[in-house]
Amino acid sequence: MVIILWIILTPLVLGVLALGLYFLKAIVQGTIEGMREGRNYDPDAEETAARVASLGLLPPERQNTELPAPLQPALLVAMAAARAGDWQPAADLLEETAEKRDWELRTHYGEQLADVAAEDDTWLLAWEAARPDDPGAALLRARSTVVLAWKVRGAKRAQYTTQEQFQGFRSTLLRSRDEHTRAEALAPEDDPAPYVGQIWTAIGLGLPHEEMHRVWKEITDRAPHHYEATFSALQYWCAKWRGSEELARAFAVRAAAGAPAGTLMSVFPLIAHFEHDDSDSADVDRTPEMYATVDAVLADVAAADPDHPRLSEVRHLLAYYLYLQERWDEALEQFRLVDGHAGAFLPWRHRGNAAEEFCRMRDECVANGSGA
Repeated sequence: MVIILWIILTPLVLGVLALGLYFLKAIVQGTIEGMREGRNYDPDAEETAARVASLGLLPPERQNTELPAPLQPALLVAMAAARAGDWQPAADLLEETAEKRDWELRTHYGEQLADVAAEDDTWLLAWEAARPDDPGAALLRARSTVVLAWKVRGAKRAQYTTQEQFQGFRSTLLRSRDEHTRAEALAPEDDPAPYVGQIWTAIGLGLPHEEMHRVWKEITDRAPHHYEATFSALQYWCAKWRGSEELARAFAVRAAAGAPAGTLMSVFPLIAHFEHDDSDSADVDRTPEMYATVDAVLADVAAADPDHPRLSEVRHLLAYYLYLQERWDEALEQFRLVDGHAGAFLPWRHRGNAAEEFCRMRDECVANGSGA
């Protein structure tokens, strides 16, 4: 019986296999012919990819999505030493910024080192024990407590944050208030850095506008055009935190008005627009007012110190808006200057895949630019 079934079924099986091989061959041949005729590939995309490669631009997998630009070598050394338990390089770095009165760099270094201390403060404890009244250590203690508080809370929206997280967040931020007061008392008289961290305490605790006005006056009395302070204060005035769209836009315009070229203050009206833009069309980015705003930022970055610690952040946002305005060559120039890093808070961290979005927009500029 088995032999009979085998005799009957074998031709059928062989026939099915032969038919399958025939169709497979036809599909493969058709695909090859289609490729030869250009039906299954995009020659424009191939040309764009070749131009991107010829310009030395990096693919998504080689974009750093944690930082907007490379960190300064001295800062990298200090961070590595701190993680290894040695506080001296960090102390030297902050002391140097105080001597030079470079408050932008001091707050930038403080931000990065505070993040290290929020992970493990063993080195900072050793520093505090060796130099109890060191203003740099006091600054990092206060700033790292704020960073720790936001880590305790987590990055999710309120409805997905537990009561325990909120309680830990609040109690940690409350501790930071006393630490900031101490840092202010120890800091050089004209140092705004201890007050900058207070803004994020005010945001987290929901402190009233009067308190924000007080902190802001302390900052502007010392450094009227301080980038990180202005960015942080703008976040406070945004509708998503303690203000409104109207308050945020007004604050941004005041910050930019009359600011010296190269201070990068012109970017804040652009940031206020970004923070409150819920449209699904680029038409709102192509108004005469927006063209003028973007032009002002272009002039500002051209006048800025190449070593300004926030310059790359501004270039990222500028590239984005130049792209939206279809100013391909100008956008590409900004993309080229920051290529390799897609970790800017604005606009990339607000998007699903920062590196993919960065490269997609950049490559579209390559495809549509004057060299296309």
